[in-house]
Amino acid sequence: MTGSTPVVQWRRANRMTFRWPRWQNAVMVVALTIRNVPEEIRDELAARAARSGRSLQEYVLRQLIDLASQPTAEDVIARARSRVQATGTRLDPERIITDRDADRR
Repeated sequence: MTGSTPVVQWRRANRMTFRWPRWQNAVMVVALTIRNVPEEIRDELAARAARSGRSLQEYVLRQLIDLASQPTAEDVIARARSRVQATGTRLDPERIITDRDADRR
């Protein structure tokens, strides 16, 4: 799985068998402390966690896993630029707009 981060590779490999107890025992668990979180942010996260039926810790952990599994904007742009350099292919803006509009019909 070239171009994937270890987190993405792990999630793909364990997509069907994801269960909290097994997952926690399968990897080294690290405690993470976040200081100076504004009260209104903590309250909003706690409300979202409650609406999803999770504890605040479970909710934030899931959010961190999702965040870590997505490439950063900089990574996406770098990959796109490297593909353009490797292929020498460029699309002019009018072609992009024409193709986009054709997909909307």
